[in-house]
Amino acid sequence: MRATVSLARMTWLPDGFAHPVHVEIPGGCHLRPISGADAPLDYPAVMGSRERLWSIYGKAWGWPSETMTYEANQADLERHAHEIEAHQSFNYTVENDDRTALLGCVYIDPPEKAGADAEISWWVVDSEAGGGLERSLDTFVPRWIAEVWPFERPRFVGRDLSWDEWLALPDLV
Repeated sequence: MRATVSLARMTWLPDGFAHPVHVEIPGGCHLRPISGADAPLDYPAVMGSRERLWSIYGKAWGWPSETMTYEANQADLERHAHEIEAHQSFNYTVENDDRTALLGCVYIDPPEKAGADAEISWWVVDSEAGGGLERSLDTFVPRWIAEVWPFERPRFVGRDLSWDEWLALPDLV
């Protein structure tokens, strides 16, 4: 998935900021920080939507590879959980209220490219693409970021600008 966050960008959030641990999304789903224990739901969600996810994230992140194993996915999730705990980056699951289905993810990362103080993206499984959940996230996530997170210039990659446009931006020095 994403490259490990560099130590130089660990101070991107103010001291004392507490990240949300359970966030209701209109329509009966919620967000919560991902962990390695989510692999049984995350792996089939990712691999079941792999082609579309690769078309979104492949060029930028090299994810999800066609040969990604369950174990590699679980290791990624465990890495994300450690990054969340350290406030280096945040990966939230989008799941139904009874926690029986992982329906997507929301990523909140420190900027890799100039011009923003955070880079945010999200995806849903193929069965939700273009549907009510994706539309709900498209409305909800920018509002949630503005109301809860301490960013002044968040960039919504894949929404405000395409991934190709993002890749063309200058890297942070």
